[in-house]
Amino acid sequence: MSCEILEQFLNRMVENPLNTGQPVKVGNFQWGVYSFYDYDHEPIYVGQAKESLRTRIRRHLTNQRTDAVAMNVLDPFEVYKIVVYPLPPLEGRSASDPEAKRILDALERKIYDQAIHNSKFNAILNEKEPPIAQVEVEIPASFEGVIMSDEMKRMREHPDIRIARRTQTISRLAQVISERKVQKGLRRVLHTQAKRLEWLAARRLENAAEVIDAD
Repeated sequence: MSCEILEQFLNRMVENPLNTGQPVKVGNFQWGVYSFYDYDHEPIYVGQAKESLRTRIRRHLTNQRTDAVAMNVLDPFEVYKIVVYPLPPLEGRSASDPEAKRILDALERKIYDQAIHNSKFNAILNEKEPPIAQVEVEIPASFEGVIMSDEMKRMREHPDIRIARRTQTISRLAQVISERKVQKGLRRVLHTQAKRLEWLAARRLENAAEVIDAD
């Protein structure tokens, strides 16, 4: 992940549906939901923001100030693309506003369920499932962006590097689980990471066999 390219995405000017003619930076929306994708365009994590999309996404990807990163649930190394779903009608609402929170939770649940449906593993890396929606919401206009250069992608997406990195992530997560009493969700994340590792290793083996056969 390139901090510079991440900032370019967060600073992208887009139309504000509530104020036609007055564009706003993507990262400046206060309320919204975001999803992360890996190099295979596989959804890996869904979260919500009520302080600002910029602040929440930065915490995940640049300084590890979130439980998901600190607990080795999410590896920022694997995040290739971001999709954000701002909620402009909630702008200016307090983060403790119960009605706004119900709308945000409902949208997060919808994007989470969509990610599960689109995942080849029928699972993503969230430790906790979003609450069941209490209100009906429509998915708003979304904005997406790749957050690393082509050169960095070529270096990081090599399967051997990803296998080594994912193995380390699983090891650290398993260590966390072994040292404390944890909820079932963290064990589910470990299982999902193991499935993701197995799939990546199997694909690497198949590709290596094809190269040998070609020789």
